Amino acid sequence: MSDSSASAAPGQPAEENKFQIYVQIAMLLAVITGVEIAVIGLPFAKWLLVTTLVVLSTVKFMYVIFFFMHLRWDKAFCTILFFIGLVIAGATMWALLQLFGVHESIPLSSVALEAIRPFGQVG
Repeated sequence: MSDSSASAAPGQPAEENKFQIYVQIAMLLAVITGVEIAVIGLPFAKWLLVTTLVVLSTVKFMYVIFFFMHLRWDKAFCTILFFIGLVIAGATMWALLQLFGVHESIPLSSVALEAIRPFGQVG
């Protein structure tokens, strides 16, 4: 009997300590989200706002995957596999944005149509 109560007592503070870490991280994520919302309305250059938002989102992403997805306590191999998938997904997204960007979706003007029309065809 005394063995079970002795083994449960040391585990209790560890679980409580983990709970406090999760609460602190959740509060930090809420503060970062508030900063992101506040940054949107600031009158700065667009590139600076976008860079700030990307950095803040990356910080939030790292906290979520390392603590809430438990990658911090997982094997290094699993973490490396996760980041390889992340890099592949990012590269795919970048390629799709380049492929289907704004410049490719603008209709051709009549001057551009005349330039690409084969010789001898009448419009």
